Amino acid sequence: MKRVTRMLPALFALVVATACAAETAPIPQARPTAAAPQGQAAVAPAAATTTPSPTPTTTAKIKLGIADITPMGEKTEKVGVGFPIIVTFDRDVKTKDRATVEALLQVESDKPNEGAWRWVSARKIIYRTKAYWKPYQKVLFTARLSELPGNTGAKNVSRRFAVGSQNISLVDTRKHVMKVYRNGKLAKKIPISAGRGGLVRGGVDVYLTTSGTHLTMGKKAVETMTSSWMGVTDPKDPRYYKEEIPWAVRISDSGEYVHQSAGYYQYLGRSNQSHGCVRATPEGAKWFYTIAQRGDVVKITGTKRKLQWNNGWSYWQLSYSQWKKGSALK
Repeated sequence: MKRVTRMLPALFALVVATACAAETAPIPQARPTAAAPQGQAAVAPAAATTTPSPTPTTTAKIKLGIADITPMGEKTEKVGVGFPIIVTFDRDVKTKDRATVEALLQVESDKPNEGAWRWVSARKIIYRTKAYWKPYQKVLFTARLSELPGNTGAKNVSRRFAVGSQNISLVDTRKHVMKVYRNGKLAKKIPISAGRGGLVRGGVDVYLTTSGTHLTMGKKAVETMTSSWMGVTDPKDPRYYKEEIPWAVRISDSGEYVHQSAGYYQYLGRSNQSHGCVRATPEGAKWFYTIAQRGDVVKITGTKRKLQWNNGWSYWQLSYSQWKKGSALK
């Protein structure tokens, strides 16, 4: 493996919900694979490494563990070429200590790729590559927590990821079509219907699908979607809805999915009539659901509503130079 470690501020924007809001949590979290001491993540200890340790930038005592790592390991899932590595610590990391912590986070891939870390909160740091990961390879993340000053008893933590096929989908909301490319070749054209627009809240038309580079975040064979996101819970209200939607693949925190259209098939490939999601044919939605991996790329064009970089895993909305400004290392 060739080492490709590079390190990376917190910047938050308001995420406005879309109408295809689901009742379930947006991001499936990694599940512990084995019992671990309190304050330690239940993941495998890292193998011994000959890589020289960076010189700490502070001598302050730090007591720190990892609460969660996303995605899950190579034996549980394969991930898409846009996937981020999301590390959540078990306590806040002070600003003055972040460079020291970040310097001990290492990412190695079978196929070399430059990448960088970005702090998005006092407890969370995210790794994104400059270009998409190459498909069909392994990526190893290691946190050398034992080297933190004063982190007595801490063990190094590692997780290996498996990158699957390169799935990149292009959704044109004006032509009402989704083209899915697998490993560079067009695999399928799917007629779709995107957000119709027409409901403005806080200056944002929440019925419009967001344009930008999304990543798939999870999927459910049947997802319950309701109107509760806009405060409508009374079944007598004409705006009320509660529907069981098949083949739902989530692409944002604000409730956007690629999913099977609940009827209204006459609009697919012809006009935009959804509350913000990308509706697809039953056959197309099921096929897309079957191939979808967390971290697959879904690029949407044609609407006036721009996707915010921190709406879900939409980190590719930032240029790489912008992304690197979030690092504590200079």
